[in-house]
Amino acid sequence: MRSAKVYYNGGLAGILTEESRHSFRFRYDDAWFSNDSKPPVSLTMPKNRQQYQNEFLFPFFFNMLSEGYNRKLQSKLLKIDENDYFGLLMATAGYDTIGAITIKPVQTNEVE
Repeated sequence: MRSAKVYYNGGLAGILTEESRHSFRFRYDDAWFSNDSKPPVSLTMPKNRQQYQNEFLFPFFFNMLSEGYNRKLQSKLLKIDENDYFGLLMATAGYDTIGAITIKPVQTNEVE
């Protein structure tokens, strides 16, 4: 199981977890979810639910990945399987992304 923190303009919005290759979960952080002034991370994941489950990486997060030759190059340079979308997301979406969202891996010594 791997987890990543999802930030919205630098504020912790939630945790994205890969439970297995076919089980993903996104859970809004309690403080983010209960604050009505904080927006949802995506229109496809409104704040009327605190947790979302899917058998695939959520399209919103998948669309943050590079495509085509750029993905192949990133995979080769980072030594990450080209089909390991969660691993690529954690390795490439930590800064300088298009939009307000950044993704940072949860360190093994951090409590989720």
